[in-house]
Amino acid sequence: MELRLYDTLSREKRTFVPLDAKDVRMYVCGPTVYDFAHIGNARPVIVFDVLFRLLRHLYGEAHVKYVRNITDVDDKINDRAARDFPGLPLNEAIRKVTEQTAKQFHADVDALGCLRPTVEPRATEHIGEMREIIERLVAGRFAYPAEDHVLFSPQAMNAMSAANSELPRYGALSKRSLDEMIAGARVDVAPYKRDATDFVLWKPSKPGEPSWPSPAGIAAQGRPGWHIECSAMAWKHLGEHFDIHGGGIDLVFPHHENEVAQTCCAFHRERMANYWMHNGFLQVESEKMSKSLGNFVTIHELLADWPGEVLRLNMLKTHYRSPIDWTLKNLEESSKTLDEWYRDVADVEPSDDIDPDFLNSLLDDLNTAGAIKRLHEISPVMRLSQSRLDDWGGETAQRYKKSAAMLLGLLPQSATARSEQMRSRAGIDPAKVAALLAARSEARARKDFAESDRIRDLLAAMGVAIKDSKEGTTWEVAR
Repeated sequence: MELRLYDTLSREKRTFVPLDAKDVRMYVCGPTVYDFAHIGNARPVIVFDVLFRLLRHLYGEAHVKYVRNITDVDDKINDRAARDFPGLPLNEAIRKVTEQTAKQFHADVDALGCLRPTVEPRATEHIGEMREIIERLVAGRFAYPAEDHVLFSPQAMNAMSAANSELPRYGALSKRSLDEMIAGARVDVAPYKRDATDFVLWKPSKPGEPSWPSPAGIAAQGRPGWHIECSAMAWKHLGEHFDIHGGGIDLVFPHHENEVAQTCCAFHRERMANYWMHNGFLQVESEKMSKSLGNFVTIHELLADWPGEVLRLNMLKTHYRSPIDWTLKNLEESSKTLDEWYRDVADVEPSDDIDPDFLNSLLDDLNTAGAIKRLHEISPVMRLSQSRLDDWGGETAQRYKKSAAMLLGLLPQSATARSEQMRSRAGIDPAKVAALLAARSEARARKDFAESDRIRDLLAAMGVAIKDSKEGTTWEVAR
């Protein structure tokens, strides 16, 4: 089966054909580093990590390049820096904020089991590329300087698109006309704009803010607009035209629409990326996440209560393009599922092969929900198909299941290591538990059930769940 991906531009699933199978290239919009990332920010990180893993499986690790940027110049960063470090010069305070929050972001997404991207560029390291693209746009009459700003003109783009079929129409990605954009967008009203839809490529810096020499002959120092940053970083690391561009559905307009406009007009290209992929929104307990509702939750906060693998599985149970409802009940179910899977795979090594039904689900527009359903079906005690009755035993099924799960970034460790990790997170001393279980066994042997129940309650208070069976008593961390 071929890999098929839903393309936001064409609004259809398309067979994925890389521009160069030896150099598959993907860009995903990363964080603006001014605070802890919230759980909604985790969704594209996890989704495109799975796609990265799948592409590496199909084309080889050495032939896939994944770029995810860090935005380290932004008004929110400036505000946070001024608030947290009022005694420092603003530029120095900004460096402290961006270094600290980037480190926090990496720690959080590492805990979610995400691979680091091949390249992780920072916006401030690519000012030269931004200035060059802006100069190209001004020279091509797609942009113009005005009062120390440089603005892009969608009207000019569409006029040239009508005369030159190699250029796309502004609004093609979001399927909006210019009139619809004016009616639905929050546009800045400024006297230097030629048209309401014109957007900023470059703007003057305020005193104390980060600043660089301006393009287009502007004497005043300035800084880039948001959209030009990703165009520049994608161009630097992936070229004028690459395979996949991803991000959240909220970025389709205006951010990705503007990226397409800047890149295609600067380099006279029909496309920036061959496939545009966007994950759906996330809400919490059936409500939109917001600080005003008190349901705004960060990855960091969730990691204090749940292993990152639980958060990852919980995210992947819903198809990436569908909205997801983040609930406590679903987290509890995900935790129980992982406990079962770790019992299934025990401490076996993964297989060299991947279950075909599992892989076919992922090849169908990254259908992680279908892939997880298949993982539920693979049991270490079942035969996977009638034709393989003699080939597939319990241990082989364990290895098969583990190899499939690892393509999702799940079950990366042995069952023993995970059990020890869970106990450590809960602050449980295994030696103390063993001593209490031995005392409970002695109480049960002498039929002192009151003492046996007292020890069970004591273990429960410690966060230990015990299970009695014919084979003996086992224990695990309770939730």
